Amino acid sequence: MDILQEITAHKFDEIAALKAKKPSLREALLNSESGIIAEFKRRSPSKGWIKEDGRADEIPLSYEKNGAAAVSILTDKDYFGGSDDFIRAARKSGVTVPILYKNFVVDELQLAAAALCGASAVLLIAACLTKDECRHLLNKAHELGLEVLLEMHSEAELEYAELQPDLCGINNRHLGSFVTDVETSFRLAELLPRDAVKVSESGISDPRTVKALKEAGFNGFLIGENFMKTEAPGLALHQFISAL
Repeated sequence: MDILQEITAHKFDEIAALKAKKPSLREALLNSESGIIAEFKRRSPSKGWIKEDGRADEIPLSYEKNGAAAVSILTDKDYFGGSDDFIRAARKSGVTVPILYKNFVVDELQLAAAALCGASAVLLIAACLTKDECRHLLNKAHELGLEVLLEMHSEAELEYAELQPDLCGINNRHLGSFVTDVETSFRLAELLPRDAVKVSESGISDPRTVKALKEAGFNGFLIGENFMKTEAPGLALHQFISAL
């Protein structure tokens, strides 16, 4: 085998590794007692920097060690201070739980980026996409071995659940006004398909809220700012889970 053949063969091995089955976000939530997806979120458009010096090679691993079922990592740069490299850094640091690629995905090129950096699942937001666009991106994500958390916020958007995503998310934060109301999850939960894996996102800061959401049928709880605003996000997660 000459050097070109050797390199080409190695590339096929690399591609096979990228396509290999990744840790499942859906299964992680179904098998977790807490169901918490702990988010690495350094900045917010509404509140500015939350933890500007937050390190992706430290905090996500701390989340995993302190009981997170999965980790969400913001990769949007301009509005959230994120980067695809944060997922790479988290994986390199030793994170093995599912990682959600949290961004405003509008093109399949972003799905390829998510697969390349080591994500297990991607967020698709109904408010950003037509139903046909969402269907296309969902299918492409599956082709790349990625699960899809499909985020909805209103009764009108619940029709997107017909696309049968791996997980159905209810965002308690209105993405236009950034007003947050956890009652959104309670209101919409019973309108989702009974067998859907349900995730409540944003505005959760009290373990009692998680308990109530579990009783309403939710399997996962995406929490970021409540942990990131503390000095030690991993410890804050540990204390939150202990209170559950």
